[in-house]
Amino acid sequence: MTTLLIQTESTPLTVELPAIAQMTNDQFYEFCLANRDLRIERTASGEVIIMPPAFSDTGNRNFNIAVKLGGWAEQDGTGLGFDSSSGFTLPNGATRSPDAAWIKLERWNALTEAQKASFAPICPDFVIELRSSSDLLTTLQNKMQEYLDNGASLGWLIDRTNRQVYIYRPNQEPEILADPESVSGDPTLPGFVLQMTKIW
Repeated sequence: MTTLLIQTESTPLTVELPAIAQMTNDQFYEFCLANRDLRIERTASGEVIIMPPAFSDTGNRNFNIAVKLGGWAEQDGTGLGFDSSSGFTLPNGATRSPDAAWIKLERWNALTEAQKASFAPICPDFVIELRSSSDLLTTLQNKMQEYLDNGASLGWLIDRTNRQVYIYRPNQEPEILADPESVSGDPTLPGFVLQMTKIW
């Protein structure tokens, strides 16, 4: 049985669909193609999560993050940046769409063209999740740990509500920055610095 988890303004809503067995990767891909206007993720256990569109102010902050990361990635040249509409199939089977991501070029180029054209079977090296007013902090914290468990080298969880940034690195407790003016990606992303003025 497939479980649909529909994210409402503040609380996820779970819908049971007993007629549908757990979707294969191909079926999930077709499901997403048939519902292009929805923001869809899938957990490692097969739950399908349908989320509302980002609120306008969150969308603006996501855009600012993507612009900064994209500019750095273009100049650095060692990897590719991805925005919040990109889905990745993690080694544990979950399909996730971080608000921003970066993947080393050699890892990306090791994928086939067909894999790149789907929900690529790869965990980004670097991910950013931006908490909006509709996001539960614990849900995002669990998602950040999932990225690390599946191969991410660095993750930032930006909590606008409390003006904190959680820095995630493998085999370490998250580092919490209180109201930072900027956040540095060194050494994973050498020279990448995100100024927080337009993100708060």
